[in-house]
Amino acid sequence: MPGPRALRNRFVDEPGSLGERLRVARWETFRRFFPDIESMTVLDLGGTAEMWQRAPLRAKQVHLVNLAEHPAALPDWISAEVADVTDPAVAAALGEFDLVFSNSTIEHVGGHSQRRRFVAAVESLAPQHWIQTPYRYFPVEPHFVAPGFQFLPLAARARLVRRWPLVHSRPDSPASAMDAVVNIELLTRAEMRYLFPDSVLVSERFLGLTKSLTAVRATARLPRREDSGC
Repeated sequence: MPGPRALRNRFVDEPGSLGERLRVARWETFRRFFPDIESMTVLDLGGTAEMWQRAPLRAKQVHLVNLAEHPAALPDWISAEVADVTDPAVAAALGEFDLVFSNSTIEHVGGHSQRRRFVAAVESLAPQHWIQTPYRYFPVEPHFVAPGFQFLPLAARARLVRRWPLVHSRPDSPASAMDAVVNIELLTRAEMRYLFPDSVLVSERFLGLTKSLTAVRATARLPRREDSGC
């Protein structure tokens, strides 16, 4: 009988898992919007070097901005800094890029005001963007791989996360459990349209249900709305 970590890997993390297959399909959609990615400079807000090194494509240059520490050794086409892009001073110092990329980050930045600052940074730093977030009404909460988890009261989520077998890192105290759940605010379609009114809103689907939403602005001529089935 596999343990909790092995179960999560089987479903989400390891090569060949359902999560990995969905990520590959997402990269294929990404390439359709940005076919010249190999010649582009990319600012990744909240991403990791590991993700780009595992990706089935490669940008000319990627600069990572994250609150977490980055590996000391990075390939020459990836640079990184520890910073909060919702700080206007940080955003102003970053320079200009061809594309702002962000995967499953906007739901973590901390409330509506912070999301507005995040969007302002996205708009100011590049003419194109790809901002993906899990969809609130998909029946399985993706961070904890738990059905209906996002609809429970906050206190119930904090209790459950200390026992649920598929969490990535199990909180070791009530305070850390509350930290784990209170800092995730999944967004709806209406919120994403509000935050990115001039972007194409891509719906990534799984078994006919919307799994995630991506606000895309690309120079290619594209339809106003597009669905991506997985």
